[in-house]
Amino acid sequence: MPDTIDLTLCVNDERFAVRVPPVRTLAEVLRADLGLTGTKVGCGEGECGACSVLLDGTLVNSCLVLAAECDGAAVTTIEGLARDGQLHPIQEAFVRNGAVQCGFCTPGMILAAYGLLSENPSPTEDDVRRGLEGNLCRCTGYRKIMDAVLDLAASGLDLAVKGDRVPQEGGRNG
Repeated sequence: MPDTIDLTLCVNDERFAVRVPPVRTLAEVLRADLGLTGTKVGCGEGECGACSVLLDGTLVNSCLVLAAECDGAAVTTIEGLARDGQLHPIQEAFVRNGAVQCGFCTPGMILAAYGLLSENPSPTEDDVRRGLEGNLCRCTGYRKIMDAVLDLAASGLDLAVKGDRVPQEGGRNG
């Protein structure tokens, strides 16, 4: 097995070329190699959801995914939601509803909500519960998080959460 492998990732619509050990996780690459520290590593076992990212539009625990499996893939992290210094409507809904406290689970929760609302823009409370399963929060008790997702869904806002941006060539490392 080689000591390192070369990968190309499209992270938050920017292309990156990285050379990493073959056993490095996507979470480690995002945090250590790309400096995207919004992706948190809590349990390292895929139980807490703090490391959640969208991989080709699907919510995954990045602590369980080897970066080598992501060569050529599109990854969306919490940093990729805001545009031009403006929070994404999901981020605004979390702030407006007081759904953030310590902030450790917030990136994963927001990305889970992003994924849910991209598939189901009018979820019921049960849909939201199921959509947020696997994301643990020790601070809020979940009510405010649920309220934020339902509040945004009720607004009828078109979130344009899938395919709304074109990846740019020549990111910071590629």
